[in-house]
This record gives sequence, structure tokens and C-alpha cells, in this order.
Amino acid sequence: MDVLINQIEAFKQEINAFNVTDKTSLEEFRIKFLGTKGLLKSLMGEMKNVPVEQKKEAGQLLNECKQFAEARFEELSSGLSDHQDNGPALDLTLPGTPMNVGGRHPISLIQNKIISIFARLGFAVAEGPEMEDDWHNFSALNLPEDHPARDMQDTFYLHKSPDWLLRTHTSSVQIREMQNKQLPLRIICPGRVYRNETISARAHCFFHQVEGLYIAEDVSFADLKQTLYFFVKEMFGEDVKVRFRPSYFPFTEPSAEMDISCLICGGGGCSVCKRTGWVEILGCGMVHPAVLDNCGIDSSKYTGFAFGMGIERITMLKYQIKDLRLFSENDLRFLRQFSDAV
Repeated sequence: MDVLINQIEAFKQEINAFNVTDKTSLEEFRIKFLGTKGLLKSLMGEMKNVPVEQKKEAGQLLNECKQFAEARFEELSSGLSDHQDNGPALDLTLPGTPMNVGGRHPISLIQNKIISIFARLGFAVAEGPEMEDDWHNFSALNLPEDHPARDMQDTFYLHKSPDWLLRTHTSSVQIREMQNKQLPLRIICPGRVYRNETISARAHCFFHQVEGLYIAEDVSFADLKQTLYFFVKEMFGEDVKVRFRPSYFPFTEPSAEMDISCLICGGGGCSVCKRTGWVEILGCGMVHPAVLDNCGIDSSKYTGFAFGMGIERITMLKYQIKDLRLFSENDLRFLRQFSDAV
């Protein structure tokens, strides 16, 4: 028993004498005195040599010794934290670290600009599903079953079904709105569309459209032209030249395509305008009577016009961008240029 008491006293003296200056020496203290192979464990191993009648007293001494070592460890840990070098004091009067603020994508900027222009003419926004059935995407729009747009090279069909597909235009939204028969109807339909095309500087397998529709009594082609003249002047400025060319679409009659003078080359000819000085920006026309009839609208009483444009095309002309693929590459160097645009 006397031997154990002497060992405990020596143990305490060694603990008091141990010098801790950093985290490394603190860990050395813990391993030496409190570790699984430390001095405290070896002291407890001496209990087997203590007579039975003295084991209770010896156990109390060893427990006090353990508490002494643990308390000393906590004291050293606390002292080390208090004196640790945390660098210069924080100056709360300094401005905060600036955070990078994100911006809208150029496609979103132009889409919002288009919506705001037509909103001033009384057009409301209508939206619909991107997965469509054949009726809303093709049949109701007067597209016969043998029309090329139905071929697999142009359309993404779902589950190998000819009845369900990813919409190829937002005209399907117009059909849904016409079926509601709440006339007069004046809407624009922005959204993403899909076509199975080879990706290039001028085409992509997905892109964005805004289509417009106005149905009422006595709507004429003159109404369509003046609406689109207003849009072009508001979007591109007063100096832009405009021309209409006869065209063909199954869902409009008569039909036309609208060109503007190329803003990239100023009409001199470049790769974007195919050296012609003109760029086609949209298709348009008077709604075909068969489309009105398909939606339950009396074509003898109501007429209407429709138009559709690719937002990417408008964005390319507005910001003079020559490669459509830049819009989907997520290159921050490109996107940051539009943080303050429009």
C-alpha cells in the first residue's frame, strides 16, 4: 500500500512538471498520463498487489489520482485555447466581402422583353405542357398525316408511341386556349420546344419560341402587319427595315415570313444572313379556317392571325451573337456580359 501511495505522489508531481506549449505537447500529455497504455493505467494495474482489506482505500486514492490528471488536462487545454494566436482582431467597420450576384440568362432577358412589348398591345401569357399528344401538336393544326414534320427525323416521340411526343412548337398551347372558346382571344405562348435536328451554329435540338394568337371578329392581315411592325420597332429600333414574303404553313392561310435587315452586318452580307443582308425572324399568317373549326370556333364569324418566332434568333440579332450553341454551354465568361442588359 505504501508503495502505491508513493507512486501516486510521484505521478502527481510529474503531471505538474509537464510543460505544455502547443497542441502537440498537449496530445503527448494525454497519451503519457491518460492513454490506454499511460501511467494511470499502469498504476491501476498495481491494485492486484494490494491486500484485500486495503483495496477500498487504494481504489479511492486511484480515483482521486485519475480525477487530478483529467482536471489538469482540461486546465492545460483551456489555457492553450486562450493563448492561441487567432490572427489580427476582426475590424467590424470594414465593408463585407463582396458576393457575386447572378444575372438572368440572355434568352430569359429577351423572352421577358418580348412579353412586355406584346403586353402593351393587350396580349396575355399562356403556357402548356412540353409533352404533348398528336392532336394538339399536329392534327388540330391542319397537319396531314404524311406531313414531313411528323417524321422521326424532326420529332422526338415518347416511348416509341406515335401519339405522344415532345412538342415541336408552342402552337399546341394555342389549340388548348382556343378549345376553351373564351373569345376574343389575344395571347402569346412562350416556352421550350424540341426538334430532332443536328446541332450547329444556327440550329439546336431544343430551343425557345414565342407564338402569338389573336382571334376576334373582323381581324385582318393589316392588323397582323401593324402588330409585328410595332414589335420590331420596339425590339430593334426605328431604323430596322422590314419585309414580308409569301410562304406556306398548314395552319395559316395566307401565310408569310417576316425578314428584317441583318443587324450583325448592317445589311452588307455575312454568314448569319447567308450573304443576303436579310434575316428571317418569324412566320405568320391568318389562322386557317380548318384550325378554327377543329377547335369548335365558328370560322364564318371569327377570324384571327398567328405568328411564331424563335427567341434564340431574336437574341442573336439583338446582341449580335453568331453561334446559337453559346446559349446552352453555360460559359460564365459569355453569360456575364448580359448581367446589365435590357
